[in-house]
Amino acid sequence: MPVETIPAKHASLGNFRFIVNLTDPVFRGVHRGRRKHEDDFEAMLERSRAAGVKSMVITGGSLKESKQALELAKKYGLFATAGCHPTRSTEFDKYHGGPEAYLDALDKLIEENMKGNGRVVAVGECGLDYDRTHFASEDVQKEHFRSQLALAKKHHLPLFLHSRAAHADFVEILREAGFGEDGGRALGAKGGVVHSFTGSVEEVIEYQDMGFHVSVNGCSMKTEDNLKAAAAIRPDKILFETDAPWCSMTSTHASKTRLDSLPNSLRSLYLPPATQPERFVLGKAVKGRNEPMAIGAVAWVIHRLNEGIPFEKVTEKAWKNTIELFQLEELELGTQ
Repeated sequence: MPVETIPAKHASLGNFRFIVNLTDPVFRGVHRGRRKHEDDFEAMLERSRAAGVKSMVITGGSLKESKQALELAKKYGLFATAGCHPTRSTEFDKYHGGPEAYLDALDKLIEENMKGNGRVVAVGECGLDYDRTHFASEDVQKEHFRSQLALAKKHHLPLFLHSRAAHADFVEILREAGFGEDGGRALGAKGGVVHSFTGSVEEVIEYQDMGFHVSVNGCSMKTEDNLKAAAAIRPDKILFETDAPWCSMTSTHASKTRLDSLPNSLRSLYLPPATQPERFVLGKAVKGRNEPMAIGAVAWVIHRLNEGIPFEKVTEKAWKNTIELFQLEELELGTQ
């Protein structure tokens, strides 16, 4: 198969927006609770800028993490989400004052950070995860997923959604809450995105018919069935992400055959050589840690799944979808 050559000016194309877990200590040199190397947060950001990344949305997976995400977003001129991941749902019940107080604290955090740099642009990460019910039971997850949906309607924000092995209940709860058509916009909501998607073609179709976007990363491209589902995402509904530091793209994934055609000029930006944490070199990527710069590789795979569609057109569409969904007009205008 011939390799498509990308003009040099597109080597740092930059029309990417994506979701990352920048609050993770691994970006500060701490791997699984142990310091392995010096803090290289700034160097990681520099690599992402070199790869054409214009901005980021930092996800909040709990009340505490949402506060941390907002602090980072304000410091670096980025954006954040605020919510509670399904595997952390027990935090609602353990919180001083109980579930209502936890929800009120999330509500207040969102309300106080709706404008300017570092603002909240989505409610979440919230949803259901039945692969990890040892962290929170199905009933606990469902209860606190429902409560967060009310915040999206109240603040007119999109949802940043998580679903694992729970599609039927996940969709049922969304529909019951009024998100079954046009992403709940008739009730004041703003749709949302099912992130880190690993489901079926049928699930892609259902989410799109409900008015939601679908976001892909390395975990979305492990198998040929994954690739078929990714290829089924309509151009007007697709978003790209890395879910860094997780969901790296590896040589064992089905995506590899598509990545083999990635030009060296782009590979050096998106997937540069990395060193083991124990052999850390400042300025180089670290093995075992996905980084924001890899979003270009995700985009390349989607480009190869849609033969005949230029890489620039694929990235531009995802860029515009993200700006529209998260209401990031300042990025389009170049004022940030």
